[in-house]
Amino acid sequence: MKSAIKPIKERQAGAYEAMKGEFGYKNKLATPRLVKVVVSATTGRSKDKNRNELVMGRLAKITGQRPSLRAAKKAIAGFKVREGDKIGVAVTLRGVRMLGFLDKFLNVATPRTRDFRGYERKSVDEMGNLTIGVKEQTIFPETSDEDIKDIFGMAVTIVTTAKNKKEATRFFEVIGIPFKEEK
Repeated sequence: MKSAIKPIKERQAGAYEAMKGEFGYKNKLATPRLVKVVVSATTGRSKDKNRNELVMGRLAKITGQRPSLRAAKKAIAGFKVREGDKIGVAVTLRGVRMLGFLDKFLNVATPRTRDFRGYERKSVDEMGNLTIGVKEQTIFPETSDEDIKDIFGMAVTIVTTAKNKKEATRFFEVIGIPFKEEK
């Protein structure tokens, strides 16, 4: 049984036809492509090893890949953080895992977001990447509802080969990223 929703891979392949007139592409290789998806979350202070393990376990369930710990780049006295403290986790997804995660994120998790009206177009940066903030990891079906006490947010960054913001925004529209309606 085929799904009514086109997978990201098919939409990405059709981007050339949808964008060639607008941007004047001469061949399919000039069309933007997805490079990677980076999912990252902060764990707070490094003193709490259980928190690091909890966030790493949940991100591993959500993405299907083991995350790596990330260290603080510099010391900040006000937050009691020293350079080298483990304060975050990140996962870099490429290939099949990237496409599977994006399909799940756009077709399953995003509709479960409370009061969702679309993503802001200003979330696309000048280099052609889209960063989306997720307030709660509970929108993903892999997280169990009994662990509601430990809710954390994450950032999902979608990296493309687009040359500028206009080209990237159009590419994201073609592959199915739901943006807010312009007023």
